[in-house]
Amino acid sequence: MAVAAAADRKVVLVTRRTRLQELVTKYHTLAQARFYIEHLGADFTDYVQEDMAYAQSLHEVGEALRAWGRHQLLDRALLPNFVFAPDDIVMALGQDGLVANTMKYLEGQPLIGVNPEPTRWDGLLLPFEPRQVPSLLKAVAQERRPTRSVTMAEATLSDGQRLRAVNDLFIGPRTHTSALYDITLGSVVEHQSSSGVIVSTGLGSTAWLKSVMTGSMALAAASGWAGRGGYEPMPWDTDHLAFAVREPFPTQRSQATLVYGMVNPRQPLRIRSRMPEHGVIFSDGMEADFLRFTAGVEATIGVAPTRGVLVV
Repeated sequence: MAVAAAADRKVVLVTRRTRLQELVTKYHTLAQARFYIEHLGADFTDYVQEDMAYAQSLHEVGEALRAWGRHQLLDRALLPNFVFAPDDIVMALGQDGLVANTMKYLEGQPLIGVNPEPTRWDGLLLPFEPRQVPSLLKAVAQERRPTRSVTMAEATLSDGQRLRAVNDLFIGPRTHTSALYDITLGSVVEHQSSSGVIVSTGLGSTAWLKSVMTGSMALAAASGWAGRGGYEPMPWDTDHLAFAVREPFPTQRSQATLVYGMVNPRQPLRIRSRMPEHGVIFSDGMEADFLRFTAGVEATIGVAPTRGVLVV
């Protein structure tokens, strides 16, 4: 891309509301929010400090964007309906979760994760600080900055709806009930009852899947069943996904042997719902952005054709 064209590229900054802003929205005033937190015995100053640090970082990044030129601010809640231009540069100011939530709506645009408060957030996906944004934007726009490829998962329903995941997909009940479904991998088919299925990407294998696997191995060890060693996460750009069934329950009509496996482009995972209601599929912990997964609907889960591009 030529330098002249690079300077015209639009930057989309994705932001999130802080915990304090969420509380004020819920309880209408700052005083009521303070009363609620302090009534529970929590430290309200921590909420205020986080909000102030985020506001300062947003101001600093905003100054850099105004100096840059074309830019747009986008609240996380609007991501599902926003259309990014092919040459947009996308920036997320927030925790790792905001980077993941943003990436799944992109089509290969470079994504920059900016840490608003490095002393608070470790930021695996947030390698940059607000003060670095001015020089960083020039390098990214001119494609002089290295990037890291991130494999995403994708669920496609039999009615055509699709949902991507950067970390993981959850397929199961919306409430604390049993998930009923038929699961197929290759030639193996089982009727299952469980608390749901997690399908993880390489990036997600350091998160929810790691928790599931660590807990399972610990339970096996504590009950006398020998394990096969420690858990090893997958690379971020792995060409496959891993799935795990949570708390499978065998009965006369359900089995519990197809509980873990690998999904690749040649062998997708298929799950058909037998839940009359409350069945859902959501990704990356965003329960509000879900697909209904009720009786008769089949989901095909595989590696997404598009990969995330994280600036490093």
